[in-house]
Amino acid sequence: MATIDKSEYQAFVKEIKEKIYQSQLRAIKAANTELVSLYWNIGKIIVDKQQQYGWGKSVVETLSKDLQNEFPGTQGYSSQNLWRMRKFHLEYRENEKLALLVREIGWSHNIYVFEKCSDDLEREFYIRMTKKYGWTKNVLLHQIEGGSYQRFLANQTNFDKSLEEKYKHQAKLAVKDNYIFDFLELAEDYKERELELGLIMNIRKFLLEMGGDFSFIGNQYHVKVGEEDFYIDLLLYHRKLKSLVAIELKTTNFKPEYAGKMQFYLAVLDDTVKLEDENPSIGIIVCKTKERTVVEYALKTAKKPMGVTDYSLSRKLPEELKGLLPSKEDIIRSLSALEEKE
Repeated sequence: MATIDKSEYQAFVKEIKEKIYQSQLRAIKAANTELVSLYWNIGKIIVDKQQQYGWGKSVVETLSKDLQNEFPGTQGYSSQNLWRMRKFHLEYRENEKLALLVREIGWSHNIYVFEKCSDDLEREFYIRMTKKYGWTKNVLLHQIEGGSYQRFLANQTNFDKSLEEKYKHQAKLAVKDNYIFDFLELAEDYKERELELGLIMNIRKFLLEMGGDFSFIGNQYHVKVGEEDFYIDLLLYHRKLKSLVAIELKTTNFKPEYAGKMQFYLAVLDDTVKLEDENPSIGIIVCKTKERTVVEYALKTAKKPMGVTDYSLSRKLPEELKGLLPSKEDIIRSLSALEEKE
C-alpha cells in the first residue's frame, strides 16, 4: 500500500471541502429562491382574491391566524409579513426584470430594498450589488442609508479605466462624492493642517464617514524618493479592496495639478509600500469645492486609480446630489455593467 503524501492529501481534503461548501451554498440559494417565490405567490393570491371578492383588510389578519395555527413554529406568516408580501407583489408585478431579480437575494434584504427605495433603478442597483458582493442585511441597510446609489452614479473617479473589472465597482462604492465632516469644530478661516488634525482627533467618526471598511495607517505618512522627503496627508487601508488609500486634503477648489501630485504618490506607494498580495493603491483628493468639468479633464489622462470628492461641514446632502445624477439611459447602462460576467 502506497504511503500517503501529506501535501497531496491536504490538497485532496481541500478539494472535497470546497465541493461541500459549494453544494451547501447552492442549497441555501435554492431554498432562498423558493422562499421568495412563495412569498411572491402569496402576495399575488391576496391581491387577486381581494379584487375578486372585494375583501378588505380583515382578511389578512384572519389569514395570518389560520396559517400560524396550521404551521406552528413557522416564522413568516404574521399579519405584518403578509402585508409585506402583498406590497412586494404590487411593487414589482409591472417590472419583469425586477420580478426575476428579487429572487436572487434574501427576503429580509428585499424588505429593505422595496420599503426604503422608491425608484426602480435604485432598487435594481441594491439588488445587484447585494447579489454581487454578498452584502449582509446590516451592510445593505448601511449602504442604502449612506446613499451608495447616488454616490455610485455621481462620483468622479477614473476607476473604469484604471482598475480591473473585479475591483472597480467595489472601489466606486468606497469613494463618496461628498464627505460630511459635521463633527469638526473649525474656525471660519481654517488651514489644511487644522482640517487634518481635526479628522485625526475624531478618527472614529472620520472612518465611519469614509464608509466603515477603512483602517487608519497614519497621517503625514513619510515616503522618500531619492534624497527628497514627501508626506501624504492621510494613509488608510481598505479591507475589502485590499488596497492602500492615500488621501490629500485641500481647503480650496480642486486644481488639475492635484491629480498629478496624487499620481506621483500612488506610484511611490505601489513601488515601496504596497505588499505583494495587495491590490494597486488608490487616491482620494478631498477638496472644499470642485468644478466637475475640470475634474473630468484632470482624470482623463491619469493612469493611477483616483477619485476627486468635496466635503461639507454640515449635512447639505442629498438634495445637492440629486441634480448631479446622470440620465435614466446612462443609469441603465451603469446598472447593466454591474452584471457578473458569464
